[in-house]
Amino acid sequence: MKLKSIMTFSLVLFVYALASAQEDLLGQLDTVKLKEKTIETATFKALQIGNMQSTKLASKGETYILIAHRFGDLTKGLDNFFGLDNAYTKIGAIYGVTNWLSLGASRQTYHKIYELTAKYKFANQETNGFPVTIVGYNTWDINTELSEDDYPQLKASDRYNYSTQLPISRKFSNSFSLEITPIYVHKNLYDLIPGTEKENQFLIGAGGRYKLTKRLSFNLEYAARINAPENTIYHNPLTLGLDIETGGHVFQLVFSNSQSLNDVAVFTNTTGKWNGGGIYFGFNMYRVF
Repeated sequence: MKLKSIMTFSLVLFVYALASAQEDLLGQLDTVKLKEKTIETATFKALQIGNMQSTKLASKGETYILIAHRFGDLTKGLDNFFGLDNAYTKIGAIYGVTNWLSLGASRQTYHKIYELTAKYKFANQETNGFPVTIVGYNTWDINTELSEDDYPQLKASDRYNYSTQLPISRKFSNSFSLEITPIYVHKNLYDLIPGTEKENQFLIGAGGRYKLTKRLSFNLEYAARINAPENTIYHNPLTLGLDIETGGHVFQLVFSNSQSLNDVAVFTNTTGKWNGGGIYFGFNMYRVF
C-alpha cells in the first residue's frame, strides 16, 4: 500500500513536471518567435526621394516606366510663363533583374543625355537585426549634344560622365525614414575655368520621408559638396516634395534649386538659389508593370 502511494505520488509529480516543462518550452518558443528577424519594408515608397535615389529597388521581374519633368525658373514669372517656356523632360525604364539588382536606361532633353543605371542592394534593415538598408547606385551619362564643331579634338570618351552613390537608410517608425548618401562624381570633360568645376567631386547627401496620410508623404533632401572650388558658381542642391500613391504608381511633386534630371548635373551643376532666384517645379511619375 505504501509502495502504491509512493508510485502514485511520483506519477502525479512527473505529469506536473512534464506539463510545466511544456509550458516553459512554449514560452521560450514564443519569445524566439518575437525575436525572429524580419525585413523592414516601405522605408521609401518611390525609387527617388526627390532627385536623390532612395534605397527602394524594383522587385524581380518588375518594370518601372519613368516620366520626369522640370519646368523653368518659377521666379521669372510671366517672362517665361512660370517655367513653361523652357522645361526639361526625361523618359526611361527600370527593370528588376533580381530582388537585389535593377538596371535602367533613360533619355532626357538636357544636353540630349542618355543615362544607363545600375542599382544593387548590399543589406536589408531587419527588426531585431541589422539596423540599416545599404544600396549601391551607379550612373553612366552619355552627352550626345557635344559637337566636333565646338570641340575639334572631341573623343568618344569626352561624352561620358559617371556618378556613384551609397544610400544608407533607416526606417525609424511607420511615419519617418531617414537616409545618408555619400556621393562621388567623375567628369571626363569639364569646365577648366578656375573656381567652376573639378574632374572629381565628392558630396554627402541626406534625405528623409515623413508620412502624412496613408497615401501622402513629405520628402526633403540636401547634398553638400565637400571639395567644391572656393569661388564656384554652382550651389548645393536642396529639394523638397510630396509623394502621392495612386494605385499602381507613385506621383512625386518636386520643388528644387536644380532643374537638371540626371544625377551628375544635379549634384555638380545646380545653378538656382532658394534665397536668390532659380526655383524649379516638376514631377517624377513611376508606373510599375
